[in-house]
Amino acid sequence: MLGAFVRAFSTPDLRNKLLFTLFILTLFRLGSVVPAPGIDSVAISQCVSDVRAADETGLYSLLHMFSGGALLQLSIFALGIMPYITSSIILNLLTVVIPRLEALKKEGQSGQAKITQYTRYLTLALAVLQSTSIVATARTGQLFGGAQGPCNPQDYMPFLGTPNELMATITIVVVMTAGTAVIMWFGEQITQRGVGNGMSLLIFTAIIAIFPAEISRMWAEESPWMFGIIIAAGLALITGVVFVEQAQRRIPVQYAKRMVGRRMYGGSSTYIPLKVNQAGVIPVIFASAILYLPQLFLGFVGPESDGWFARTLTTYFNPADTHPVYLTTFFVLIVGFAFFYVSIIFNPTDVADNMKKYGGFIPGIRPGRPTAEYLEYVLARLTTPGALYLAFIGVLPMVALGASGASANFPFGGTSILIMVVVGLDTVKQIESHLQQRNYEGFLR
Repeated sequence: MLGAFVRAFSTPDLRNKLLFTLFILTLFRLGSVVPAPGIDSVAISQCVSDVRAADETGLYSLLHMFSGGALLQLSIFALGIMPYITSSIILNLLTVVIPRLEALKKEGQSGQAKITQYTRYLTLALAVLQSTSIVATARTGQLFGGAQGPCNPQDYMPFLGTPNELMATITIVVVMTAGTAVIMWFGEQITQRGVGNGMSLLIFTAIIAIFPAEISRMWAEESPWMFGIIIAAGLALITGVVFVEQAQRRIPVQYAKRMVGRRMYGGSSTYIPLKVNQAGVIPVIFASAILYLPQLFLGFVGPESDGWFARTLTTYFNPADTHPVYLTTFFVLIVGFAFFYVSIIFNPTDVADNMKKYGGFIPGIRPGRPTAEYLEYVLARLTTPGALYLAFIGVLPMVALGASGASANFPFGGTSILIMVVVGLDTVKQIESHLQQRNYEGFLR
C-alpha cells in the first residue's frame, strides 16, 4: 500500500491532483481556526475549555462534528459543510414531488447544472438562518451549555460585544455565510481538479480533525480498562462497517448479439452491483438533522421555558439524555429515510427500460416489466438489512454511552464512523483506478 502511494506521487498528473487536494484541505482547516470579526479568541478558548470541563457540546453537536470544532470557536468556517448537505438533501427530496426539478434531472448535464445552482442558493439561505441562530444561542449562553465565566448568559460576554451591537451581529452572520460559500467552492474545486468527492473529503477532514482530541480526552478521563474496552469496541465497529460497506449483490445481465451495419455487437455479460447499504450515510445525516430541529427551537426559547411544548422537547428529545423516545425516533427515522432515499437514487423501471433498449436481459427474467418487478424485489430485500444496519450503527454509540455512563464524548459515533469509512474507501478506489489506468498494481495485489 505504501508502495502504491509512492507510485501515485511519482505520476505527474496524479501527484498534482493529490497535492492540490491537500492544499485545499489545509486552507479549509486554517479557516476553521480563524475567528470571525469581533470575536475574542482568548475568551472563546476559555468558553470551550469550560464546555469540555462540564462535559457538554451544547445544542449543536452535529454541526460541531461537521465543522471540525470550528463551531465552538465561532470561526469564519463555523457552519462547515452542513448547510450544503441539508440543501442537497432537500433538493433531492423535492425532485420527487416537483415535476420541474424531475425534468431538469432528466436533461443530463445542463439540467444537473441548474439543480446545482438552486442548491447553492438554498445553501446560502440556510447559512444565513443557521449563523443567525448560532449567534442568538451564543448570546443566551445555550451554545456553551454548562460553561461559566464569560460564557454565562448572566455575565458580560466579551467575545460577542454588548447585546445591543446589532452591526457586530450582522457582520458575524455575513462572514459565516461567506465562509460557507467559500467551503462550497473548495469542495467543487477538489471534485474537478483533485482526487475524490470534494464535499465528502471536507466532511472527512473535519471529523478526523477532532478525533485525536476526543481520544486524548477519553484517555485522560476514563480508566485504562474502560479506555481499552472503548477502543476495542471502536475497532470492531470499524471492521463491521467496512465489511458491510463492501458487500453487494451482483445481478447478472446478458446482452444479446445484434448486427449494426457489418459489425456484430453485444453478446457480452456483465452485472448490476447492488450494495447492501445502497443509501450510504445520507439517512443517518438526515435523521440527525430532523432531530436537530427541536434543539434549534430550544436554543431560541431557552430550555427553561414554562411552555409544555418546550418541556416535552427538553424531556424526550435531548441527545445528551438518550431518552428511549429519542432513540426510538432516531431509529425509525433512519430506517424510513433509508427506504425513501434508495427509492430516489435507484429506479428499477428506468433500469429495466434501459436494459431492454440496448438488448440486455437478466437470465431467467423476461425484459420489461418482469425485470423491473424482479429488481424491486431484490432491492427491497437488500434495503431492509441495510436500513437496520444503518439504524443500529447510529443508535449503538448512544446506547453504549448511556449504559456505561462514560463521561467523555464517544469518539466512535455512528455518523462519524460511517462517513470516515465510506469516504476513505471511495477515495482509495479513485486513486486505485488512476493507478490501474497506467498499468500499476495499485493497492490490491
